[in-house]
Amino acid sequence: MRRRFLSSLLLAAAVAGIATAQVPSSTGISPGGSISGMVRDSLARGPLAGAWVQLVEASRQTTVARTVITDSLGRFSFDGVPNGRYTIGFFHALLDSLGVEPLLRQVTVSRGRPARIELATPSPARLRSAICSAPLTSASGGVILGALRDARTRAPVAGATVTGEWLEVSFRKGAIDRRRGRVDVTTESNGWFALCNVPARGMMFLQASRDGDSTDVFDLQIPTSGFVHRQLFVGSSRTVVFGAIVPETDTLMPVRRMRVGDGLLTGTIVTASGGRPVAGALVRLGDNPPTRADDRGAFVLAEAPIGTRMLEARAVGYNPTRVAVDVIPGAAPVTVSLATSKAVLDTVKVIVARAADRHDSGFEDRRRSGAGMFLTAQQIARRGAFSTSDLFRLMRGMRIGYDYDTLETDANPNALAELNQLSDRRILMRGISGNWCEPALWFDGILIPELSAYALDGFVPPERLAAIEIYSEATVPPQFQRTRSGCGAVLFWTK
Repeated sequence: MRRRFLSSLLLAAAVAGIATAQVPSSTGISPGGSISGMVRDSLARGPLAGAWVQLVEASRQTTVARTVITDSLGRFSFDGVPNGRYTIGFFHALLDSLGVEPLLRQVTVSRGRPARIELATPSPARLRSAICSAPLTSASGGVILGALRDARTRAPVAGATVTGEWLEVSFRKGAIDRRRGRVDVTTESNGWFALCNVPARGMMFLQASRDGDSTDVFDLQIPTSGFVHRQLFVGSSRTVVFGAIVPETDTLMPVRRMRVGDGLLTGTIVTASGGRPVAGALVRLGDNPPTRADDRGAFVLAEAPIGTRMLEARAVGYNPTRVAVDVIPGAAPVTVSLATSKAVLDTVKVIVARAADRHDSGFEDRRRSGAGMFLTAQQIARRGAFSTSDLFRLMRGMRIGYDYDTLETDANPNALAELNQLSDRRILMRGISGNWCEPALWFDGILIPELSAYALDGFVPPERLAAIEIYSEATVPPQFQRTRSGCGAVLFWTK
C-alpha cells in the first residue's frame, strides 16, 4: 500500500500548485485584503463541510495560524489579511481516514486586493495511482479505502483483518466459469486499510474482524469511478439463546440465538417514490429477529450489537432492501427507501476469455473425508425436485420454515404469529443444541447472506446444480466458517 509514499506524493503535488491572486498595476496600498475560497471533496464530488482551514505566513511558519471552519457549502474566508505570501491548508477527519497528510498551497495578497483559492482532497485517480503502486492484475481494478475504528471510543483499530469478496464470471466456448475473488488486508496502526484490484464496478461483500469481534458481512456497491471510501466500526456483543418449553418433558429447548449489545438504532422506512412512510414494515438487523415500523414508518432497535451492521427492511408489495449502517453512540437516525420496481440481480464482475481454468471446489476431497452430507448432480436429478428448496424438505436435520415459528412467548403470541406470516421461508438446520438455525449459504465459494427459500429457487434451479455440501456447525471446513455464526453451512456448486 505504501502509505508513506502516498502522503509524500500528494503533499509534493499539492505544494507544487500555487494559487496567486491577480494583482493589477496600482500604487494604492490597502491595510489588508481577504482570502476566500471553497474546500471540495473530490471523492464525493461535493463541498467539504466542517474542514479546519489554516492560514500562516510563508516566511514565518512557526507563528500561530489563523483558523476558520468551512460552512455547509464548503466555503471559508479570512478578512483583514496584510499584504504578503501565505501558506494555506486544511484538516478534516476524511484526510485521516484516507491516510493523507494535510494539503498545503501558497497564496499571495498584494495591495490589499482579495485573493481566491480552491482546496480539495486528492482525486480518485491520484489516490488509486499512489495506493496501488504495485502492478495490478487488471488495469481497471477498483480500490476500497478507509479506516477501522472502535464503535464505542472511535479510536483506530490496528492489526484487524478486512476482507473483500466478489464473484467473477468467465465466458468461454460451451461453458460459463465462476470464480470467487478475495482480498485480505491488515489495518495499520491508525486503522487505515486499502483493498486494491477489486472489481471496478458492481457488487461485492466486505467484513472487518478483530479477535472475536467482527462487523456483519455487508453489501458494498462499487461506483463507476472504481473508488470507494468507507469507514468501518467494530465492537463487541454477546449471544443470547432463546428457548421454548417442551410440554412432554417440561424442559427448555434452545430455538434461537441472537446477538445483542448496548447499541441503539433508530430510523424511518419510506417509499423510494415520494418518500411516504411505510407503516408496518419489518426491520431486521443482521440475523436478529425483526421489529415492526409504526404508522409513521419509524422504528427503534434497542440492545443492538454495535459496529457496522447489515440492516434489512421489507414490506408486502415492496422489494426487500439491505443497507449497511453504523450502530455507534450518537448515530443519526437512518432512512431506508423501499422500491416497487422489478428486482434486479446483483451485478457481478464479468470476464470474457478464450479459455479459463475451472474453479477447483475441492468437493471430492471433502466428500472422501465424510464430515458432512453430500449430493452429486446425479443424486440431485434422481430426487426429481421441482425447486432447489424442495431438496431439503425430507432431508435429515433440515427443513424449510420460518426463523421464529418454534419460539413461544407468553407476552404476545398473536404478534409472533403475525410476524411469521410476513417473514420469508428459510432453509433451517438442526443446531448442536437442538435448536433450528439458519445456515450460511455459499454459492461457488462466495457467501450469499440473507437468502430466503423463495430467492434461492429463483437464484439457481436444481438442474444447474453440480453438487451440494451440508455441514453442521462443528464440521464446517475452515475456509467456509463464519465468526460466531452459531450454525452450520450449505455449499452449492453450479455446473
